[in-house]
Amino acid sequence: MPPIAPMLAKAVTAVPAQPDDGPEWSYEPKWDGFRALIFRDGDEVAIGSRGGKDLARYFPELVAAAKAELPDKVVVDGEIGVPALIGDTHRLDWDSLAQRIHPADSRVRMLAEKTPAIFIGFDALALQDTSVVDEPFEVRRETLLRAIERTDDRSRLFRVSRVTQDAEVATGWFSAFEGAGLDGVVGKRLAGTYVQNKREMVKVKHKRTADCVVIGYRVHKSGTGLGSMLLGLYHEGELRMVGGSGAFSDAKRIELQEMFEPLRLDPDNAAPGEPTRWRSEKSGEWIPIRQELVAEVAYDQMENQRFRHTVKFLRWRPDRDPESCGYDQLEVPLTYDLHDVLEEES
Repeated sequence: MPPIAPMLAKAVTAVPAQPDDGPEWSYEPKWDGFRALIFRDGDEVAIGSRGGKDLARYFPELVAAAKAELPDKVVVDGEIGVPALIGDTHRLDWDSLAQRIHPADSRVRMLAEKTPAIFIGFDALALQDTSVVDEPFEVRRETLLRAIERTDDRSRLFRVSRVTQDAEVATGWFSAFEGAGLDGVVGKRLAGTYVQNKREMVKVKHKRTADCVVIGYRVHKSGTGLGSMLLGLYHEGELRMVGGSGAFSDAKRIELQEMFEPLRLDPDNAAPGEPTRWRSEKSGEWIPIRQELVAEVAYDQMENQRFRHTVKFLRWRPDRDPESCGYDQLEVPLTYDLHDVLEEES
């Protein structure tokens, strides 16, 4: 019964190799969404978040689908995502998913119809009256396949993640599936049991670097020093905001503000910030500066021509011309449709 804390993963730098004496690992794509445990007991459905909160009110379509598509007593672990057609390719869209956490029930239900979520199962904890948390992953995987039908029917909201025991195949997924909105690769020990709130799995996530133009900054919430620097990249001669970099030490914040102050374009006013899922338009005010500085940053993923997460500042690049900092420097993931990832078993 909920709440149950999900099993977690620790970061590693590469897909772990299989030992010579036989397979130890099962590999699967790392889905980029909301981690969730779904509990069904007859007409009762709960959707437990990683923090233990019930997300059921935000995903009424998954509650209804659980009653229609799952066994009457089951607990499954997986990821909630919202597929979106971006260009000619379906991928998981984080912005659409984040909009689902809204206090207004009317808006939640409107979005449930307009942008329905899916649940991608990758583990099982119980089926009918039998708990499998103390069973090895091989047994839990078989239980998952009995709980969620593996199908190409895109109208079904409960799907199953693919797996492989081939490390080379998993390494290929790391690059190929990013275009579908995936976040890397996860490895689970075949003999491992399901351990709550412990990092018993491993994950390999995308990490890359880019040279970006510093276009402005926000003052720290304390009122002293720099809170974050805003970054841009050129596309066909137009400079586009792509994200920001923050998390500086107190000394670094003051140093950066002193460095940026002489470059301010309008010393007396701040520009209205672009609203994001984290900031309102009011709190997003920023100060534009002359576009003279180039910063090298570490990032993990692009989404809709922006950095998916806040990036990490690495170093200054005085050797780079700001106008040379374009999208063409980025490693472009292979295009892979989300439905092809879900429907094809290795």
